[in-house]
Amino acid sequence: MPNAREVVEQHLAAFNTHDSERLLAGFTDDAIWATGEDVMRGRTALADLFDDSLWDLQPQLSVVSLVAGEQTVAAELREQIIVGHERRNFRIAVFFTVIDGLIVNAKVYREGVADIE
Repeated sequence: MPNAREVVEQHLAAFNTHDSERLLAGFTDDAIWATGEDVMRGRTALADLFDDSLWDLQPQLSVVSLVAGEQTVAAELREQIIVGHERRNFRIAVFFTVIDGLIVNAKVYREGVADIE
């Protein structure tokens, strides 16, 4: 079974290849994902988050720093997206809880405004 760090690294790899199926397989059925005031609960809600409209933005995450414990991982990431013809960059911090090789909880803190206009 992968450790917490490996689970998050697999999550980031699936995200960067825009592989929703692989990405969702890394979560528990009742996982919680929180970004700002938005909270998604369960794989069905996460499937709505990690969908084609997200991948249309061509998002990419790169690790700035990552610290892992037994069940928790703290990651500072650089996120790049394309809106129209404009490339946008953000820094985000994500705190993951991993149990039995699956993500059960993630909380995302984003630099600046998360709304895409």
